[in-house]
Amino acid sequence: MARPSPWRRLWLQAALAQAAGLALGTGAGAVQARPAGGQPSGAGAVSPASAGVPGFSPDWPPVRPGLPLRFPRDHGAHPAFRTEWWYATGAVRTESGEALGFQVTFFRSRVAAEPPPRPVAVGPLASAPPPPGRFDPVHLLFAHGALTDPARQTHVHGQRLGRWNGDPAVRPDHATLSDTGVQLGGWLLERRDLPGGHSAYHTRLADDAFALDLTLTTTQPLLLQGDAGASRKGPDPAQASYYYTQPQLAVSGQVRRQGQTDAVRGTAWLDHEWSESLLHPEAVGWDWIGMNLANGAALTAFQLRRADGSAVWVGGSWRPAGDAQVQNFGPNDLRWMPLRWWVSPQSQARYPVRWRLETPAGTFEVQASLDAQELDSRQSTGTVYWEGLSTLLNASTGQRVGQGYLEMTGYAGRLRL
Repeated sequence: MARPSPWRRLWLQAALAQAAGLALGTGAGAVQARPAGGQPSGAGAVSPASAGVPGFSPDWPPVRPGLPLRFPRDHGAHPAFRTEWWYATGAVRTESGEALGFQVTFFRSRVAAEPPPRPVAVGPLASAPPPPGRFDPVHLLFAHGALTDPARQTHVHGQRLGRWNGDPAVRPDHATLSDTGVQLGGWLLERRDLPGGHSAYHTRLADDAFALDLTLTTTQPLLLQGDAGASRKGPDPAQASYYYTQPQLAVSGQVRRQGQTDAVRGTAWLDHEWSESLLHPEAVGWDWIGMNLANGAALTAFQLRRADGSAVWVGGSWRPAGDAQVQNFGPNDLRWMPLRWWVSPQSQARYPVRWRLETPAGTFEVQASLDAQELDSRQSTGTVYWEGLSTLLNASTGQRVGQGYLEMTGYAGRLRL
């Protein structure tokens, strides 16, 4: 019997790792703005994109602070980095006034032990070895979708799993390198430029219990998290990611639930993040929020958490309404305090579903719109986590000031990236 090729053996190893509990997650970083249209920046500089298609070498730092992101290239996939996700969440209303929340996340995980070989030259147009064969499983692709209906006390979700060899020409399941364009199992997320310096994302997915067909249009400049997009996630500088956000997206489209299709409008948030090394060895998971405030401001906050609940690292950002200077949060600037807990009847995990959050921009409370917003993704990413529509309150007055999503990982077991 012929021996399997190295890529075939790699796929078998990845499948075994998947069965043993391969885990990915979403979300977590504060900040420089770029034009909403995503114009290229830092002309002549070497972009992180140069490390991702596939001109990456292990002797290059995976995340390099000060290295400018370049758009639209960095809206696309970065196959040389181990982990990447595009993450969209939003709060919408039907024409009859019913409030709903949605989540759409596409993940890419490089299962190859090492990045692709270094090209002959460094740069966006660097020559590189040809991509592997069509069926060589260099990457796993995952997708999660969810719909929350607080009035009906329902939270439904679906997931997809596939493999990709890193070649953007492969169809149908693939990730585009030149711009946002991810497709998996008939689900998709794509970006396009619009006149006037704006852009729009289109996402479409359909599952048995729900379907989404939404357009998310920019209303504000891009928000680069951390040091111009290089976001620290731990005391070791290597524990970092490239991370940017599109807050205050205007949402329009259709949602299907329980056999009924409704037109919806609302506000959304989109994160794109990629890294080679992210979690500190002591971190079991994280808590994260992305909140659109009613006055146009945007609040990001996260903590990477030990098993005893103490913070390994915290960070985030605050951008007031308009084009004001972004305020970055340092490792001593945030304090997360749980106020109320909910125990999942499925996983028995105990989640804080109401938080008090102290930040340099003010003190807030984060309150889940529905307790039961746990996602069991053991059939795809191999993990169980909580991801849900939540309200942001002024902690002093109790007044509602914003809405967005809260994410909590590592409560049903250590998260492994």
